[in-house]
Amino acid sequence: QFQLVESGGGLVQPGGSLRLSCAASGFTLDYNVIAWFRQAPGKEREGVSCISSNGTKTYYVDSVKGRFTISGDNAKNTVYLQMNSLKPEDTAVYYCAVPYGSHCLMNPYAMDYWGKGTLVTVSS
Repeated sequence: QFQLVESGGGLVQPGGSLRLSCAASGFTLDYNVIAWFRQAPGKEREGVSCISSNGTKTYYVDSVKGRFTISGDNAKNTVYLQMNSLKPEDTAVYYCAVPYGSHCLMNPYAMDYWGKGTLVTVSS
């Protein structure tokens, strides 16, 4: 069964760090593009980062560039999102997703499979 499971969310103070994980089952991540999205209360879901199927290309939304890093571990069939220098505006439910195609898109309507999300709260 095709499944994505996110973990690693929690409460962190501004300036802190978290590492989110997206574990896949039922398929091999190294043949698929993986994207991270987030959705804050009352806001639309937005693309945060994406990694190409071979891991050589990564993309970030401007608001997280220089603070977030996406990476993959094929042996563990897991993609990570390292989040540093967190800000209160990063508070959201974070989701990983696989698109319909093979391109690194950060458009929620282009996604085929979704995890259930993990909550990140940045607050003092």
